Amino acid sequence: MSDSAPHNNSKGPLDSGELALDAVDGDRVSDLINLIKESADKLAQDRTSRGDLKILSRTLRELRWAFKIFAPYRSRRKVTVFGSARTRPHEATFQQAVEFGRAMAARSWLVVTGAASGIMEAGHLGAGRENSMGLNIMLPFEQEANPVIAGDPKLVYMKYFFTRKLMFVKECDAVCLLPGGFGTLDEGLEVLTLLQTGKRDMVPVVFLDEKGGSFWRDWQSFVERRLLGQGMISSEDFALYKLTDSVEEAVRELHQFYRVYHSMRYVRNKLVLRLNKMPSEELLEDINDGFSDILIEGKFSVTGALPEEKDEPQLGPLPRLVFRYNRRNQGRLRQLIDSLNRGAVPRS
Repeated sequence: MSDSAPHNNSKGPLDSGELALDAVDGDRVSDLINLIKESADKLAQDRTSRGDLKILSRTLRELRWAFKIFAPYRSRRKVTVFGSARTRPHEATFQQAVEFGRAMAARSWLVVTGAASGIMEAGHLGAGRENSMGLNIMLPFEQEANPVIAGDPKLVYMKYFFTRKLMFVKECDAVCLLPGGFGTLDEGLEVLTLLQTGKRDMVPVVFLDEKGGSFWRDWQSFVERRLLGQGMISSEDFALYKLTDSVEEAVRELHQFYRVYHSMRYVRNKLVLRLNKMPSEELLEDINDGFSDILIEGKFSVTGALPEEKDEPQLGPLPRLVFRYNRRNQGRLRQLIDSLNRGAVPRS
């Protein structure tokens, strides 16, 4: 599978095993829906205020609709693009976003933005309407949908920032941040927080500046001087993202992340990395030597699909790297994925 290939979610005719699996999945879905109904009933018992109920009701409706809109496109890789709504078309940063969106769409990726003006519109201009998705926030100013995505069925309007941010991060396979204000910094730091704490499966993150720009280098200087310098983060956390002023380098960073690595899943106390290519015996040996610090016990081993993964039959043929991960060193986990993609563990 090439690094630009979309997820393979295609299925053939159902056999008896798949029909049985569908029945099990149906039972699990029914159980979850019943839990939602039980929680709703308990809200009445708790005498929850009307204001709180309005928040819960709107949240559930927004997420249900967003899930429905995104569901048909989950077989395609998506990059979420953040950046200022106030950037003008004549600015170099705007043109950088256009070029980035065009480059990602040319590789069959969907470009997801906040659907407004500025960097968001630029990303969509580059990608084109067919390859664009939008999550527009409803504000009294500045947030009308841009003309590229306006009226498109792949556009979702949302009232709450927290539901919108959930969708931005949940549905993406990569994140690209261009210069922006409070909102961009908030979104970027939330993504890094989720990755650093393991609350989001690993994805590549790029901070993309205009050619020769210093916006993100200035931010990086603060992070190094204050956060790292005062022991608030670890040096390995820098592996979670990349700074660049080159669209070509940004695109390469996102694509090479999926060259060998495909996806990840926890199965009981084990982390399972699904791979597009079987690692060599030499690479496996080097991984066991070089990344033993992130193991609770045992070793890294190469296997086929685990029985617990039978609910994802389309991923069955992929080889797995399975290990008891300590769930703490997310920067080191990213370095492990980079080693798999390079086919070599860096020598210290």
